[in-house]
Amino acid sequence: MTEEEISGVRRWLVDIARWRPSPAQFDAAAAFLPPHERPAIARFLKEDDRKRALVSRLLQYSLVRHVLRIPFRQINICRTPEGKPYLSNCSTFPNFNFNTSHQGDYVGIASELLCLVGLDIVSVSKPQGETTTEFISNFSSYLTDHEWDCIVRAGTPSEVLTEFYRHWCLKEAFVKAIGAGIGFELRRLEFHHEHWTNISIHVDGELSKKWRFWIFKLDEMHLICIYSQRASRGCCKQLQENTVQCKRCGGTITFYTGKSSRSFHFLDSGTAYTITGVASSVTGIRHS
Repeated sequence: MTEEEISGVRRWLVDIARWRPSPAQFDAAAAFLPPHERPAIARFLKEDDRKRALVSRLLQYSLVRHVLRIPFRQINICRTPEGKPYLSNCSTFPNFNFNTSHQGDYVGIASELLCLVGLDIVSVSKPQGETTTEFISNFSSYLTDHEWDCIVRAGTPSEVLTEFYRHWCLKEAFVKAIGAGIGFELRRLEFHHEHWTNISIHVDGELSKKWRFWIFKLDEMHLICIYSQRASRGCCKQLQENTVQCKRCGGTITFYTGKSSRSFHFLDSGTAYTITGVASSVTGIRHS
C-alpha cells in the first residue's frame, strides 16, 4: 500500500434520506453483512432506524476492507461492553480504530490508524410540547455553569437550541472517542470558545491539549463533531471552520457535503481529514 492508503484516516458520510430501497434492495444490502450482525438491524420497527443501523454496519465493514485490505469475509468486528466497535483480528495495525454515529438523515464513520477517534452527529430538532428552555433544562446536570450561561444567552430560541446541541455533540464525541459509555460524567467536560472559534476543552477543570476536534454544520438541521487524539508530532492545523492545512506539505483540505456521490466508492479521496461528499445509495459494495 502507498503511504496515503495506509494513513488509516477516513471520514465518510451517508445521507440516508436520499436512499429509498425496496424491501428486496434492503435485504440485498443486508446480505453483505455476516449473519450475526443482521438481528441488530431487524429489531428496529421503524424503517429509518433500520436504514441507519444497516448503513452504519455496512460502513464499518467497507471501511476496514478499503483501508486495511482485509477480505470482506475475514473481517471480525466486535464491540466493547460500552458499545464501541473495534476490529479484533488485525495484529498488523493493533491501534486502528473507528467510530460511527447516526441521527436524523445522516450516518457517518471516522477512523484513525494510531489515535483514538470519536464521532457524533446530532439532529437539531425543535422540542415538542415544551419550550426550548424547558427542553434544555432536562440536560442541565450534564452542563457546567459556564456552558449553561453560554447556551441560554445565545439569543433567539433557535440559536439557544443550536448552541445546546453544539455542546452536546462535542461532549458525546469525546466520550465515544475514549469508549467510556454512559458511565462518563459529561459535566467533567467544559468547552470554551469565541463565537465557535478558538475552541478549547477542559477536563476536570484542566485545559487539555491532548485532543483536536472539528465541529461542522452539515445543513440547517444537523451538526457533526469529530475528535481525535493529537499525535506526538502534530501534522495538521485548522485554518477556519471547514479547512485543515497539512504542516508537512502546506496543502489545504476542505470538508464539504456536496450531494452528487452515488456510491460508497466516491466517499473517500484517500486524503486525511476529509469528508468528500454525501452518498445517497449503497451500490458499489463488494465482497472481494
